[in-house]
Amino acid sequence: MIWSCFCLLLCVHCDIQAAVRMLSAACLLLGFAPFLVHGVPPIWTQPEQVHLSYAGVPGSMVVTWTTFNKTESTVEYGLLGGRMFELIAKGSSTLFVDSGKEKRKMFIHRVTIIGLKPAATYVYHCGSDEGWSDVFSFTALNDSSSFSPRFALYGDLGNENPQSLSRLQKDTQMGMYDVILHIGKDFCHHLPGGIGDEFMRQIQSIAAYVPYMTCPGNHESAYNFSNYRNRFSMPGQTESLWYSWDLGSAHIISFSTEVYFFLEFGLELIFKQYEWLKKDLEEANRPENRAVRPWIITMGHRPMYCSDDDQDDCTKFHSFVRLGRNDTKPPAPGLEDLFYRYGVDLELWAHEHTYERLWPVYGDKVYNGSADQPYVNPKAPVHIITGSAGCRERTDRFQPNPKAWSAFRSTDYGYSRMHIINASHIYLEQVSDDQHGKVIDSIWVVKEKHGFSSWL
Repeated sequence: MIWSCFCLLLCVHCDIQAAVRMLSAACLLLGFAPFLVHGVPPIWTQPEQVHLSYAGVPGSMVVTWTTFNKTESTVEYGLLGGRMFELIAKGSSTLFVDSGKEKRKMFIHRVTIIGLKPAATYVYHCGSDEGWSDVFSFTALNDSSSFSPRFALYGDLGNENPQSLSRLQKDTQMGMYDVILHIGKDFCHHLPGGIGDEFMRQIQSIAAYVPYMTCPGNHESAYNFSNYRNRFSMPGQTESLWYSWDLGSAHIISFSTEVYFFLEFGLELIFKQYEWLKKDLEEANRPENRAVRPWIITMGHRPMYCSDDDQDDCTKFHSFVRLGRNDTKPPAPGLEDLFYRYGVDLELWAHEHTYERLWPVYGDKVYNGSADQPYVNPKAPVHIITGSAGCRERTDRFQPNPKAWSAFRSTDYGYSRMHIINASHIYLEQVSDDQHGKVIDSIWVVKEKHGFSSWL
């Protein structure tokens, strides 16, 4: 009995010694862990941050995604209800090195699918044999001018406090939208670093199912907008900074208001964009083009007008976006006269963390169609500010006494919807997320004719 107890104690002692040795070895390994991590980097070939955009060419769709190791760029797809992944489209990837301290490396993959059947629904996944994404679906855009597209539109949706995101996800899953317009800012709140990846992962639940069309905002400015320019794939050859495209009876123009505020990236960008806008508007106003796409709609981040109580550019009569800059050499032109001269019908904005609908306005004055029907044949462009989708800076406050052009204001979190019905009718409404999806504002914009002559 005594011998048995002694043997048991000896075994326990040996186990303790073994445990101590194992613990010491583990501590030693932990001490070398940083070197081991750098010596054997993780393999990141799994696609993530999947999002769609319209290439601007009928029957096309661009699929963009990220991996952290170099892989092939392939989309396998097929018609819903047909043979799974029977079609293949190939693309390419580009190495993007973030300019922040981490110098994070990622590969941005782009594949353009062509030959899609209008209004047909496709199932797809993207990646390579080293890793595939989840399975998603999208409906190809109808390229007919009689198509009546439906949009969700908003700005200032961030990865912190994205209050409207869950409602937008549900709307998208219900097939309510053909396109999403994200009108700048908080594409991750200073995109560099992992925050940008977090945001792109968040919007995948929307952007992998409908074209997600963007414009740059002030919070994308870090390192000369490099994250924005590399992560998104908009039409044209201007790194997604400004571009235009057609859908239904509308010609839609996206541009950068930020060229007026980040002069360190080049004063010439103001003039380069202005000349591009002028040329694009001239082309859109050619009689044969305006007859097919009579609506001209713009979207830019910082508004020309607003009644918020925050001293932003839009609160000032001499708004840079509206009137240009006289403190530069040469003076930089603003956009209000240009848009008015070429008969822009509807101007969509964000930046202010509120919703504000304006009466038709030009030159700081109201030009309603009539007293009873202000948006029927209005005599100036209609402005909508929709920047309350939800971000870390919360909602803004309004001035107590707005100018005469302010028609409706709300500080509720929410987003807007737009339905281009036909060549003469557009419907717009504002959804309050604070009020559980209630529509708190709506208007019909009705125009019997378009172009500069419609103001007269």
